[in-house]
Amino acid sequence: MTDLYTITLKNCAFFARHGLHDEEEFLGQRFFVDAVLDVKSGGALETDDIGTTVDYGIAFKVIEEIVTGARRFLIEALALDIAKALLARFDGIERARITVRKPSAPVPGILDYVQVSVDHSR
Repeated sequence: MTDLYTITLKNCAFFARHGLHDEEEFLGQRFFVDAVLDVKSGGALETDDIGTTVDYGIAFKVIEEIVTGARRFLIEALALDIAKALLARFDGIERARITVRKPSAPVPGILDYVQVSVDHSR
């Protein structure tokens, strides 16, 4: 069995224009992303070498490029695209659990946010 450890990026914030409604694209809004990444040890735990792990600064940039890039109608699709991009960028990631929160969701009521999570593995 391969040793795994977890890297978590919590509450990454971005301004973007996702959603079904034209107003969401026109006005834009904040989105928050959590990424929980299960990573193969690859020696990083023993060697203390950034080259043998997931550089979370680069992981943040990957998330940012996806979130601030092309419009998605569904935050489910956005979350899956983030997970796929992270697994494509880093061979060491075995599993990515991505949560996207949308605090200004256009619903006829009061809520803190709408949230969707996806779990994507190799």
